[in-house]
Parts: sequence; structure tokens; C-alpha cells
Amino acid sequence: MPAQSKSQQKAAGAALSAKRGDTKVSDLQGASKSMYETMSEKQLDEMASTERKGKPEHKTD
Repeated sequence: MPAQSKSQQKAAGAALSAKRGDTKVSDLQGASKSMYETMSEKQLDEMASTERKGKPEHKTD
């Protein structure tokens, strides 16, 4: 599942970092904390590795 915005990709990267033990889970906030709790490491990796070029900063419905 690719990220739909730059901010979504950044949140997935932060959650992935915590999932791998590189950062503290207590440092996560908002979307990244939710992603950490609900997504697998594989899903987070797919979302965090999405190409940024051409993505909006924030997703609009």
C-alpha cells in the first residue's frame, strides 16, 4: 500500500523506526503511533519506501 502524501510517508517511516527498535515508541505521536499499533513491519516498509516525487504534502479527500 503506497503512501498518498509526504506526511503519510514520514509518519510510516517514524513508525517503522520504532517497530525496528531504532527509536522509542514513547516518542511517537498522532498518525505514526496509530500506524505503529495497527500495521505490520512489512506494511510500514512498503508505505515508507514510496517515491516522494509528485506527492502532495498532505492528503486531501
